[in-house]
Amino acid sequence: MKKVYAAGEVLIDFIAGRKGEADNADVFYRNAGGAPANVAVCVSKLGGNSAVITKLGNDMFGKFLKETLEKAGVDTEYVRFTDEANTALAFVSLDENGERSFSFYRKPSADMLLGAADVAAVSFDTTDVLHFGSVDLIDAPVRKAHDALIEKARKSGATVSFDPNLRYSLWKSKDELLETVRRYIPLADVIKVSEEELADITGEADMKKAAVSLLGGNVKLAIVTMGAAGATAYTKEAEVYVPSEKAERVADTTGAGDSFVGATLYQLVENGFDISAAALKRILTYANKTAGYVVGRAGAIPAMPAGKEIFGK
Repeated sequence: MKKVYAAGEVLIDFIAGRKGEADNADVFYRNAGGAPANVAVCVSKLGGNSAVITKLGNDMFGKFLKETLEKAGVDTEYVRFTDEANTALAFVSLDENGERSFSFYRKPSADMLLGAADVAAVSFDTTDVLHFGSVDLIDAPVRKAHDALIEKARKSGATVSFDPNLRYSLWKSKDELLETVRRYIPLADVIKVSEEELADITGEADMKKAAVSLLGGNVKLAIVTMGAAGATAYTKEAEVYVPSEKAERVADTTGAGDSFVGATLYQLVENGFDISAAALKRILTYANKTAGYVVGRAGAIPAMPAGKEIFGK
């Protein structure tokens, strides 16, 4: 069965009840979140098969997150629990344009304690995808879990997807994060980065030159998102740009990038990993439309749509 496995942090997003600085908010609303969870839920709700690989605290938040994933149709076989740390929390404030600022509570959090032994039973098929980000590549047991998963995926012939999703505040230094991301990029087949992240990672201001420079190692597809301007996909044979569809309104950008990734991976799996120029145009159009729908709604996981909500089928 074709499945997208998303590994890494699953957490609670406490989103400020009014726009502005978080320290001025009187009320925060609880939402399930974490980039890997967002991606997995997006894939599932669009009609695909997905699973999350993570560790949660044995607390009310951990139980809520597992239940939320299951209700969304996500496989939780590889969701572990621990009494050694609590579930991660993120407090999110939104400005007038729906853009986010984060404050994380994870010193450590349960997801950081996911170890190689916790993922020993995970196996992949050639039609599967392993997706991960950089948040859980920090110097903690969870990095070894990621290393083990990536090795398994590569040996099995599964596709590996990496969204750096840079969160500088979680690292000791900007350089440490960027050096780590640069080490992991060649291990992936598919890379998705924002235009700003691409410049930071490569040190190259020219977007095309920067994106093409990522096409080494195992990387076959690099996708650069440009917010309201759309997205461009690069392979060694093609460059495909698709503009975004104008969103009716922007309520919250929290799940935009993750919904784009989820929609992209769903399409790649369903289309047999076709990355021809024609296929990439269809994939980017689908992903842009999905992300445009999500930004018009509050939260990340609560905003993820079923395919029929966007495409009528």
